[in-house]
Amino acid sequence: QVQLVESGGGSVQPGDSLRLSCAASKIMLSINVASWYRQAPGKERELVGRITSTDTTTYNESVKGRFTISRDKAKNTMYLQMNSLKPDDTAVYYCNVRSSYSGRDYWGQGTQVTVSS
Repeated sequence: QVQLVESGGGSVQPGDSLRLSCAASKIMLSINVASWYRQAPGKERELVGRITSTDTTTYNESVKGRFTISRDKAKNTMYLQMNSLKPDDTAVYYCNVRSSYSGRDYWGQGTQVTVSS
């Protein structure tokens, strides 16, 4: 079965950086749209950004210029490089892949990112 496993979360101070990873099995990230979402306490889940099969990336306005999504096809892993982190970035971050074949969405278990001084 499809598995998405996030890692790399943690507690950091404002201005610090983190890199999240999403390792996929039983689904190829390179031929599907892969996304990062986040959900802060008391808020709805929101899209952080996504990367398409042609490596086109789009980002939420709130993270543009600070976050970068990339993909290692050989490792079947997606990354979210987060720089200049702010307290508002505190959330559980989820990896999502939408199968181009079935249209089904797959989700990881989430990884907590806390930005606090």
